[in-house]
Amino acid sequence: MALVTSKEMFKKAYEGKYAVGAFNVNNMEIIQGIMTAALSEKAPLILQVSAGARKYASPVYLRKLVEAAVEDTGLDLVLHLDHGESFEICKQCIDDGFTSVMIDGSKFPLKENIELTKKVVEYAHERGIVVEAELGKLAGIEDAIKVDARNATFTDPDEAVEFVEKTGVDSLAIAIGTSHGAFKFKGEPQLDFERLETISNLLPGFPIVLHGASSVPEEFVALNNKYGGAIPGAKGVPEEMLLKATKYGVCKINIDTDLRLAMTASIRKVFYEQPDVFDPRKYLSPARDAIAAMVAHKMRNVLNCSGKA
Repeated sequence: MALVTSKEMFKKAYEGKYAVGAFNVNNMEIIQGIMTAALSEKAPLILQVSAGARKYASPVYLRKLVEAAVEDTGLDLVLHLDHGESFEICKQCIDDGFTSVMIDGSKFPLKENIELTKKVVEYAHERGIVVEAELGKLAGIEDAIKVDARNATFTDPDEAVEFVEKTGVDSLAIAIGTSHGAFKFKGEPQLDFERLETISNLLPGFPIVLHGASSVPEEFVALNNKYGGAIPGAKGVPEEMLLKATKYGVCKINIDTDLRLAMTASIRKVFYEQPDVFDPRKYLSPARDAIAAMVAHKMRNVLNCSGKA
């Protein structure tokens, strides 16, 4: 099949009230695990690459791995740039064959964010590529992006309408209480569904995106802690809240931390039980299986997108 844009995927997701999972990839095993799950679940799929992943694996390696995944499975999928911080990075990814890019101007005032996003949209749309942008700020950490919870601001609904109208962007990541990283909340997580519903009603049919939406399953936190990790007190977004969000125009949900936890717990377990192992295949194979199981669970029980490919 082929690399495609998210335009048709999001149209179907909006109408069907489900979300497409956008899974961050860093190496071959993660990609293989995600593809195994997508194939078994017959689910639509977005593979996304962050600035950190591009630096770690190099853009050409990741692109070729994704192309191999398409050839191997016969699935259509979106190759998406996550948190592009400049026009230049977005342009490079578009020119390199990405089918979707995110320009993150959320750190700028509204006017500057609009100007930057519009510039990326114009370049991308001329080449048939879709663009995601962000309005509002999430707490937490993602690669080099750090926002203190005290300074995190939720998306203003009226500004969201102005932003979409003036930029022509294809989807919008909003801040309603999700947070990057494993250390998300001191108290009980609360998503502002009233704000989400208001934005969705003001932008009917328009795809909304949630970042920082990993649920940080207790079982994987416990496994990491048991086998040498140190992530006590980690807490994510309850999966039932994410499922509820799909009923209010959320068509794309980003998942990264959960994949890291599943993979790392699996590797730590192997080394704990078999300290003499030195063959990477011995610890990366079960890690790949852990990724596949995690992604299949998300597709089936959280995104509600199984069978929708």
